[in-house]
Amino acid sequence: MLGCVGAWPAGELLGLDFETTGIDRFNDVPVSYALVSVVEGVVIRSWSGLIDPGREIPPEATAVHGISTERALDEGMPLRAAISLVSDAVIAASTRGVPLVGMKLDYDLTILETQARDLCGSGPIERGWCGPVLDAVVIDRHFDPDRKGRRTLVDLCAHYGIDIGNAHDASADATAAIEVVFALATRYDALWGCDLERLHNDQIDWHREWTKNYDLWRRAEGMIPIDPRDYVWPVAPVALPAA
Repeated sequence: MLGCVGAWPAGELLGLDFETTGIDRFNDVPVSYALVSVVEGVVIRSWSGLIDPGREIPPEATAVHGISTERALDEGMPLRAAISLVSDAVIAASTRGVPLVGMKLDYDLTILETQARDLCGSGPIERGWCGPVLDAVVIDRHFDPDRKGRRTLVDLCAHYGIDIGNAHDASADATAAIEVVFALATRYDALWGCDLERLHNDQIDWHREWTKNYDLWRRAEGMIPIDPRDYVWPVAPVALPAA
């Protein structure tokens, strides 16, 4: 049991997570996926699989998720088939108003959109996907902005008393992200009862404001400014419109 009934947590949610060849969401590709369907706080279905990315998986990526090039080649489904499968699931959920839940979903959704356009001819957005999205880290940053320390999924699970199990396994990460969102909804009344469309739009603003402040901090510390595309949530464009 992941949570209690009431408001949107009493409904249906769909968790999503990719493990990938690297951290560049515009050029790296998935090596595994997981989709987790939850109704009234209970996991009713979880499906996942390895993906053959069609390229070498760097050793540093394998060190994180444990998926080698050889294993992905032997056991993985073709990349195009995996992208099509996940796109169909995400679009079907959006059509029914089911929120997509995850951790830093602007990474996963940007990969999905980019790869779907390249491999399948059209991305989820062109096919009608419009959310809503519940992003664990975006929500956590807004409701507890002054908390010190890192906010990776492992860190959020530790903070909210959640056992993530096998971190960096797509199924474990997708389920853990859902549990974090339930923990947040239980802790903050304004989140529990919030309209999903409003909450989706609020996260766009929350993410943009956090990114602005983070960029200002980086510049003040003499660090490289962030990529302007990082301001856009939940799906970043490959190229920004001309000013």
